[in-house]
Amino acid sequence: MDYIIETQNLTKTYGKLIAVNKLNLKIKRGDIFGFLGPNGAGKSTTIRMLCGILQPNEGTAKINGFDIINKSEKIKESIGYVTQRFGLYDDLTVQENLSFYASLYNLSEDTINNNIKNILTLLKLTNRANSIVKELSGGLKQRLSIGCAMVHNPEIIFLDEPTAGVDPISRKEMWEVFNHLSQQGITIFITTHYMEEAERCNNIGFIFNGILMAADTPANFKKSGKTLEAVYVSFMNQ
Repeated sequence: MDYIIETQNLTKTYGKLIAVNKLNLKIKRGDIFGFLGPNGAGKSTTIRMLCGILQPNEGTAKINGFDIINKSEKIKESIGYVTQRFGLYDDLTVQENLSFYASLYNLSEDTINNNIKNILTLLKLTNRANSIVKELSGGLKQRLSIGCAMVHNPEIIFLDEPTAGVDPISRKEMWEVFNHLSQQGITIFITTHYMEEAERCNNIGFIFNGILMAADTPANFKKSGKTLEAVYVSFMNQ
């Protein structure tokens, strides 16, 4: 089995607070994995460790074959990461933002130009290429953030609540993009509070107080006859 993300007892503490507690996950290449839990459950901390930004206190993980402790720079070359806050430059155009993020990687000019053209088409931003970012709606900014995260052709994209506060049409269009990327073999690790989005994932995991309560397919979670929302609530009440 080709697992592109594997964690073993991954743990992060801040003093006496255990933000992530002995997390064990295996995610297959090309899957869309949904990570669900309330605010403060440990979702963002987990992503930051998997991206090589935070060092764990215990345990380890391999991302695309690279150890997060010893090969964090290699990991950053093969992933894209969209945080909860826009990492965009408001006074630059859409195309200039994409060009800037592409320039951070060792890519040829032809590759950069081709990648940007493909991203503008995929995200339906071609007619906005010369628009100043500060003039864009929240949904368009979020789409551009996703574009900046994938401009170097990463094998994994981490998305931390990418559709929060986005209108239904924009959310639908984003999920069309996620499904397209998954079909291309790109792994999507996404946090969300929307149960209908969880339904679209290949696998989902529920985390609460830093503990992974369970991970499985949406269909398997619903075999008991419960909705995903009911399963979510039952874990939170344990």
